[in-house]
Amino acid sequence: MNKKYQVFVSSTYKDLKEERMAVIRLLLKMGFIPVGMEQFPASNMSQMEYIKMMLDSCDYYLLILCLLYTSPSPRDKRQ
Repeated sequence: MNKKYQVFVSSTYKDLKEERMAVIRLLLKMGFIPVGMEQFPASNMSQMEYIKMMLDSCDYYLLILCLLYTSPSPRDKRQ
């Protein structure tokens, strides 16, 4: 029997929602078990306690990074 590896998917949420979903779909297609905040249940535990517990149960940690603009920069106006 093949082991199913759990992968914790981490990123900012609103700006990378589509990318997170693409990664989760790919992980499922590859036979991995994605773990991310989308699946977190309501709990009496603090969010950080729950995240630490989930991280401890995962085999891999995948971090999605992107440059996030919080306000327009002068470069944006040159277009």
